[in-house]
Amino acid sequence: MSEGKSGATPLEGDGKRILLILGTPKKDSLCHALADAYTHGARGKGHVVRQLRLGEMQFDPILRDGYEQSQSLEPDLLEAQRLIHWAEHLVFVYPVWWGGIPALLKGFFDRVFLPGFAFKYRNRSQLWDKLLSGRSADLLVTMDTPRWYFRWIYDAPAHRQMVRTILGFCGIKTRRLNEFAPVRPSGEEQRQSWLRKAETLGSSV
Repeated sequence: MSEGKSGATPLEGDGKRILLILGTPKKDSLCHALADAYTHGARGKGHVVRQLRLGEMQFDPILRDGYEQSQSLEPDLLEAQRLIHWAEHLVFVYPVWWGGIPALLKGFFDRVFLPGFAFKYRNRSQLWDKLLSGRSADLLVTMDTPRWYFRWIYDAPAHRQMVRTILGFCGIKTRRLNEFAPVRPSGEEQRQSWLRKAETLGSSV
């Protein structure tokens, strides 16, 4: 399969083009294991999976001057944009920290999801074009907070940010949001169950 083909190009074969983005700066974590399990499940069904591990990439996560001045993209971010165009389906695996997504993942969005790439404002209008439309997404999210507490007490701020104000804004439709929580008190049996679930999610893209 040619990696140079964009997400709009018909598939070669039966598999989907999947880009998994591991959005944690940690070198080893439950998120890593979930990402590998999802990848194993997807590849077992003939899908083509590429991974971006943000903690191993070299880039400045700070958008220094907003959109008012251009900021040259590092080679790793140019490759990320190429893979996002290539992909039909995106998978984001990340922890919730302080009710939101990690700073590294937010910085990735700030630097990569730029006007002209992810969205484009229309002239003399408050409306915009969603330039990444046609792609779907799965979210695999770890938390120490119990799921019910995060949703009903905190109002799930990280989920709303990802689904609505980042991915939805650019035309990416979140298909499944999966919470793995609470992590801190979990035992080995629970974690193995979560890994099996992640593999099942990958095999049922």
